Amino acid sequence: MKVAIVMGSDSDLPVMQQAIDILKEFEIDVEVDIVSAHRTPEKLVDFSNNAHKRGISVIIAGAGGAAHLPGMVASMSPLPVIGVPVKSSNSIDGWDSILSILQMPGGVPVATVALNGAKNAGILAAQIIGATNSAVLDTIVAYKESLKTKVMEAAERVKTSQQ
Repeated sequence: MKVAIVMGSDSDLPVMQQAIDILKEFEIDVEVDIVSAHRTPEKLVDFSNNAHKRGISVIIAGAGGAAHLPGMVASMSPLPVIGVPVKSSNSIDGWDSILSILQMPGGVPVATVALNGAKNAGILAAQIIGATNSAVLDTIVAYKESLKTKVMEAAERVKTSQQ
């Protein structure tokens, strides 16, 4: 089980690092690369056509601006693709990235997370893998329980501080 994380440029890495970190926390192997839809189209085609042959289970693709990377990967790969819209320096407040990833034509789905939401992309990738891998599923269950515990502890602190 391995997740590929690709991004349009190294300027996307600070956002995409969140997905890398959470997947490593879940002990899922990660392959990271830069694959530009516009500047390295041959690399994009090779990556997309062959990821499943290299043991990749899920692809997370992050891009800013006219974010074609997730959709182009999804158009060529049989694997689930999760798109991360990145608010970049050439972005129109992130909306161009969001809509480029979200508004895919029928037959070419891309699961889309929030602007700069790479952590959720990592969690979603783990959940996809967990659907058929009980060890990963157990890790996700424990992670979700830890979220619940943190909220309950915070609620208790707030209550106590208001008395």
